[in-house]
Amino acid sequence: MLTEKEIHHLVSEIPDPEIPVINISELGILRNITVNEQQVTVDITPTYSGCPAMKQIEDDILSILKENGISNAKVNMVYAPAWTTDWITEEAKEKLKKYGIAPPEKTTVDKGAIIGKQKNLICPHCNSANVQMISQFGSTACKALYKCNSCLEPFDYFKCI
Repeated sequence: MLTEKEIHHLVSEIPDPEIPVINISELGILRNITVNEQQVTVDITPTYSGCPAMKQIEDDILSILKENGISNAKVNMVYAPAWTTDWITEEAKEKLKKYGIAPPEKTTVDKGAIIGKQKNLICPHCNSANVQMISQFGSTACKALYKCNSCLEPFDYFKCI
C-alpha cells in the first residue's frame, strides 16, 4: 500500500474541474489523508455548500487511487471548519491571474462574519485598478463578473469567502 505522502502527491495533482489551472491541494479543499490496513480515507472540504464540482472531484480521487492499486478508498466531505479563500495558496493565486481570473484578496473577520476587501481589485489582464462589477455572479457561483475600464476586457473575480 502507498504511504500517506505518496497518496497526497497523487491526489494533489487532481485539477479543479471548474478551474483546471489549479489543483485541489492549491485550492485548499484537500484537508486530510488517513491510511490504515482496511482503508484509505481522503477528507475534502467544498468551497461552498452545494458546489457541483465536488462529485467530480470525489470521482477523480477514487479513480486515481484505483489506478494506483487502492480499491478500498473513501472520500469524506468535511464541512467544519468551513472553507475560506484564505486556504488558496499564493502559487494558485498567481495561476488564477495568469488564467485571467482575479484571485481573491485577503479576508477580514468583522463580528464573526467574513468580509472580502475588494477595494484593491486589479484586472488580471492589464493590472489596472479601474474595474467595475458587472454581475455578482460569474461563470461559477464562487466568482463575480467584472470589466476592466482600461483594457475593456471582462474577467471573473474569485469571491472572498
